[in-house]
Amino acid sequence: MLSRRFIVLAALLWTAPLALQADVGIAEVRPVSTAAALAATPCGNPAGRPWCATSKSPDQRAGLLLKALTLGEKLDLMAGDDLFGSLNTADSGTAHEGTVNGIPRLGIPTVLMAGGGPVGIRQGTGTALPASIALGASFDVTAAAQYGKLVGDEARRKGNDVALGPAVDIMRVPQAGRAYEAYGEDPYLTTRLAVPWIRAAQAQGVISAVKHFPANNQERDRYLGNVSIAPRTLREIYLPPFEAAVRDGGAGMVMCGYNKVNGAPSCGSKQLLTQVLRDQWGFRGTVISDWVMGAKGTPTSANGGLDIEMPIGINYTQSALQSALAKGQVSQATVDTHVRDYLRTLFAHGVFDRAPYPNAPNGIDTAGHDRSAREFAEGGITLLKNKGVLPLKTPKSIAIIGSAADSYISGGGSSRVTPRSPVTARQGITARAGSTATVTYQDGKDQDAAAAVAKAADVAIVVAAASRAEDADLSCLSLECGTQDRGDQDGLIAKVAAANPRTIVVLETGGPVLTPWAAHVGAVVEAWYPGEQGGTALARVLFGDTDPGGRLPVTFPAAERDTPIAGDPRRYPGVNGTATYSEGVLVGYRSYDTKKIVPQFPFGFGLSYTTFAYRHLTVRPGSVTVTVTNTGRRTGTVVPQLYLGLPAPNAQTPQPPKSLKGFTKIALTPGQSRTVTFPLNDRAYSYWSETTNSWKIAPGCYRVMVGGSSRDIAATGGVPRGGGRC
Repeated sequence: MLSRRFIVLAALLWTAPLALQADVGIAEVRPVSTAAALAATPCGNPAGRPWCATSKSPDQRAGLLLKALTLGEKLDLMAGDDLFGSLNTADSGTAHEGTVNGIPRLGIPTVLMAGGGPVGIRQGTGTALPASIALGASFDVTAAAQYGKLVGDEARRKGNDVALGPAVDIMRVPQAGRAYEAYGEDPYLTTRLAVPWIRAAQAQGVISAVKHFPANNQERDRYLGNVSIAPRTLREIYLPPFEAAVRDGGAGMVMCGYNKVNGAPSCGSKQLLTQVLRDQWGFRGTVISDWVMGAKGTPTSANGGLDIEMPIGINYTQSALQSALAKGQVSQATVDTHVRDYLRTLFAHGVFDRAPYPNAPNGIDTAGHDRSAREFAEGGITLLKNKGVLPLKTPKSIAIIGSAADSYISGGGSSRVTPRSPVTARQGITARAGSTATVTYQDGKDQDAAAAVAKAADVAIVVAAASRAEDADLSCLSLECGTQDRGDQDGLIAKVAAANPRTIVVLETGGPVLTPWAAHVGAVVEAWYPGEQGGTALARVLFGDTDPGGRLPVTFPAAERDTPIAGDPRRYPGVNGTATYSEGVLVGYRSYDTKKIVPQFPFGFGLSYTTFAYRHLTVRPGSVTVTVTNTGRRTGTVVPQLYLGLPAPNAQTPQPPKSLKGFTKIALTPGQSRTVTFPLNDRAYSYWSETTNSWKIAPGCYRVMVGGSSRDIAATGGVPRGGGRC
């Protein structure tokens, strides 16, 4: 969390041994540009500034400006300049998560960065959106674009040039503290949501910094930990979201993580930052470090591909860089490359050709953003069980139970946004019930009292929460871990359910939790961290004003021992500082399917208030089509999902039984049908060959599966590829 970051940084800067200070240097913070300089467009006075000619390409302009910089000015641009910004953004509407001061002499603008990017803008109060895991549950590319547009708009209107998001880290560890910031356990789902998010955010005039590159999947040992990961696993599971973010989304920045990958720091891996990110994927933007301790060593970071160290220079101070240059550890050409990357990014995204954005949050359409926050929450709320209890039909009395029902629940750390006007579950349900029902609240601390209240009501709604945060993983998946002293929530649910079979359990969590009481309750609703309008959204779903729109982006295990990383400390948390990804590509549902383990609730699963049928499957190499029909009596939301079962090319390259390769989200009225087409390209059929270091299609028959979840396959077929036969 931020306090931990501050402690780490303070220790480095103020209590480090003198020898370390001499090698690394204390950050030199430059004065912020004057108000007069900031008021004008950087290229508003192009006289003597050939780089201001908009007829030239960003590369040409960056090259011209690079020649005008002194060495000292170049080195200044390789580090941020605000030590305390990230500590103040939650409370201050004027603080920024990061600052890279400009150079007024040459018209280089100061660049301001907004934190909280994955779930909103963490700068004073703002629109606290549902957590990214809820957006993952939406399976909705249109919502992802609207989400990114909102984040970009608020970032710009609060005076920022960069939004630090989205986060596209795969949920490998179900207990991961920051898992709520990303989209779940599947790389295809993550990819499909990240691209429209980035495009829409950048269309608002800010630069997206996608994070945390790469394989940043746990908080245990996060500053110094190493992950040992095979090339195929890296290419098929952890790199695709970043590849799509830069190739298809056009992300202007990439943030590298704290961890090491195969022994090399993420912010100093020449193989990943230069050979893969730039040479193979064609990334032309800027690589920035994660805040405090992202960079590890001056020569390592500079030669490995890190352009800018944030939030200030520790490895990238004037003294440290000058020393590395003098010793021949870093070349002048390397420095020029990093500065050119940064300048080119600013030119490519128009930062030189516009006036600095004013910090003018009054221009935010707060009503519209509140409405969007509610809609995003509705789209991600996932109905996991329903024994005819939902939707609520004019109950005369409702018991709301649990302290979480009367609290605003969100994830902690740098993605926690201070809500402008939060609506709790209790508030939302009470308002929706109106005068038609008597609503009673009990915080659940006295379980017997809670059971008595539940027994006297027509329906009982227990709201339970599990808190996740940056800098710490959960110690287990039980509701008793990470609950912020909410007591025995599992015991509370069991006692209330025994008193009233019409008990609805609402979970507000940042990932999967164990549900040992699921068989004994009437309904289970996963609301995730639903954002500031979560209470209103939840009430609308419970009362049937809208269909529950979510599907699980993560597997909910029946027991903790079933998870892919359980029982092997080498996998998690790691041994001697190294976590070994020996499960390979069998992450999430791929592991459950391979091992034939029945989960509590499978990936892709979510109920509607109506029913659907799948018919007329047509399979071609380039596409799969299926007709989906609403066979119920209500308008509802359906998420058809396409899975492929790839043949294993050899015994050393095992394949999971199925992998998600397509999805869409549609609303259908009763009796309505729609034909859905899933496009397929060669990449969908490919595996990463460690022999040739390239994507290959194995000869064989590829199983085609379409249905409502990874365990609810309604239609199957096959297609031959690579010279194989079906």
